Amino acid sequence: MADRRLQVFYAVARHGSFTRAAETLYMTQPAVTFQIKQLEEQFNTRLLDRGHGRVTLTPAGEIVFAYAERILGLSDEMETRIAELTDELTGVLTIGTSQTIAGYWLPFLLDAFIKKHPRVVPRVFVANSENIENRVAAHELDVGLVEKQSDDPTLECTLACQDELRVIVRQGHELASATSLRATDLQAYPFVDRDPGAAIRALAEDFFRRNGVPPESLHRRAELGSLPSILHLVKQGLGFAIIARAALNDYNNRGLVGIPLEPRLYSSLNILVPKDRFRARLHSTFAEFAVNMFTDMEARIALPAEVVQTVTGEGKEA
Repeated sequence: MADRRLQVFYAVARHGSFTRAAETLYMTQPAVTFQIKQLEEQFNTRLLDRGHGRVTLTPAGEIVFAYAERILGLSDEMETRIAELTDELTGVLTIGTSQTIAGYWLPFLLDAFIKKHPRVVPRVFVANSENIENRVAAHELDVGLVEKQSDDPTLECTLACQDELRVIVRQGHELASATSLRATDLQAYPFVDRDPGAAIRALAEDFFRRNGVPPESLHRRAELGSLPSILHLVKQGLGFAIIARAALNDYNNRGLVGIPLEPRLYSSLNILVPKDRFRARLHSTFAEFAVNMFTDMEARIALPAEVVQTVTGEGKEA
């Protein structure tokens, strides 16, 4: 309901970039530039200085920014309160999710949630867990679904479920017949790794380090942010990879073999929402719905009933 020009101006000022604001608002950069030009024409003054690779506020821009922050906050609160009176959730919900969650867990979650709340429009951003965590903390995303526990004091992090990590190799590989694999068993083989910032990469590095294999000693053949690309390269025999069991099941990869690690290794699926802001009922409802649904889905992939060792952070038992 708030003036779209104010929304665009606020995004540009907060990010210090027309390009970054356009990505956040799902707009083209020329459209963002046009909205800023209109606002500057309305006030008959320049609001932004463009130079040295970054956008900065003029004195007039600082005044508009302060009021825009208050106006947009009140507008969001008003819309939420009115929606709550109708008892029907509506609006756009921005969700950040990691590759594995996007590939397996998210489709089931969105299908169920949209059927229950048909007037909600999800917008999904896929990146590694670290990127998602940072964007939720910066209030660029409403909810984050990540494979790491967050210690950011500005975020509320809820553990929804866990998934076992497996070594994957193609059929016929020397390791394919193993019933389990230790860190030292893998040290001599080429490794197709996740990109820096990915939660599974951090878990794998911690696993190797704790079991006597320095991560820097591994023979990395590639580092990729795309899970399908990792699976493809492993199928081609480029090396082994470590992925979540749910992802392997979902892609139904014939020709690949999944082998447990020894000791067993698990990733955690966590729901992130900001603590320090007015939280719309839509955001809270979706977060609670996700926790409940992921907990139910965990049983479908039949995790062992044993005590699970979680190796996020300092290492905890669940």
